[in-house]
Amino acid sequence: MLALAALFAATSAFAADAKPVSYKSGDETVQGILYTPAGKGPFPAMVVIHEYWGLNDWVKEQASKLADEGYVSLAVDLYRGRVATTPDMAHEIMRGVPEDRAKRDLHAAFEFLQAQPNVKKDRIGSIGWCMGGGYSLDVALQEPTLAATVINYGHLATDTEALRKSTRPSSACSAHRITASLRTTCTSLKRP
Repeated sequence: MLALAALFAATSAFAADAKPVSYKSGDETVQGILYTPAGKGPFPAMVVIHEYWGLNDWVKEQASKLADEGYVSLAVDLYRGRVATTPDMAHEIMRGVPEDRAKRDLHAAFEFLQAQPNVKKDRIGSIGWCMGGGYSLDVALQEPTLAATVINYGHLATDTEALRKSTRPSSACSAHRITASLRTTCTSLKRP
């Protein structure tokens, strides 16, 4: 019984605080989930971008894990509350998201994190998977002060001029390299 109590105490010390948030994206108000690390900030932060399934439990878990590692994490919802349950549904929802709206929402997410008093303004990064990996690259190309980006099997940029302007650490990952690459990129966010 004592061992169980010690285990609970150890895991609760790393429990991230999660709360739904709203912020403006153009004329719309969009939703996300903000995960905040335990302890006193300011902290580095990550814009967490879902894959083509939507903001499902797996993506929420990844955002929570980032917060457990010391990052304020904003899990964005590009699908406005919809979560796919089949590949056909995921394709249908994904194709229905206007690219300009998605980029506007991601810019708004970046600005939302910059406005948080517990966030290090110069240590904000982005991470995404699949469709979200491509959008993570888009955030890096549109936000000149983004500190780092992680692209987990998303589309890649081919515009060499746009890529030349990017000076931040970036990681593009296939499935077998995600953990090590994320750890390397996140380490660069924590550096002073």
